[in-house]
Amino acid sequence: MSVGREMTGGEISPPAGRPRHGKADWLTGARITAVHGLFYRPEGRAGEPEAVEFVLEGGQSVLLTCASDHTLNITSGAWPRLPDWCVPAGQWQFEQLRHLPPPPYGGAWTVTGTQERRDEHGEVREAVLRCENGDFVVIGGDTVTIRFVPC
Repeated sequence: MSVGREMTGGEISPPAGRPRHGKADWLTGARITAVHGLFYRPEGRAGEPEAVEFVLEGGQSVLLTCASDHTLNITSGAWPRLPDWCVPAGQWQFEQLRHLPPPPYGGAWTVTGTQERRDEHGEVREAVLRCENGDFVVIGGDTVTIRFVPC
C-alpha cells in the first residue's frame, strides 16, 4: 500500500505497518476477499497466528497483530509482503485459516461496521468486523485469536 492511498469510507490510509488513527468504523463498506494468518514457523505448523491480515478488494489490506501487552495493533498491511518485523523472513509465512468460512457468494464479505473493545488504558483488546453474513472477532493475547460468528 502506498502513502496517501484512500481506503473505503474516505479516510487516508497510513503507509504499511503504520498505526491507524480515527473512529472505530474506519472499515465500513470495505470488501474482504481473503483472511490470512501470519505464523512464525521455525519448527513447522503449530499454534495460533501472530497476526491476521484482511485482504481487501482493490489490493489493500489491514493487519491486526498481537502486542506484548496482549492488545492488538491495527495497521495498514502490505499484502502479499511480510511485515518488516518478520525477521528472519524465511521463518514466517502466511496461511489461510481453515476454521474460517470461505467468502460468500460474490467472493467477498462486505463490512457493515466495526467495533473495538478497549482496556482501561484505551488500548484495543478486541476488534469486531461486522459483515452481512456474520462477524470476524479478533482478540489479542500471546497470539491472535480469530473466529467467525455467523448471523
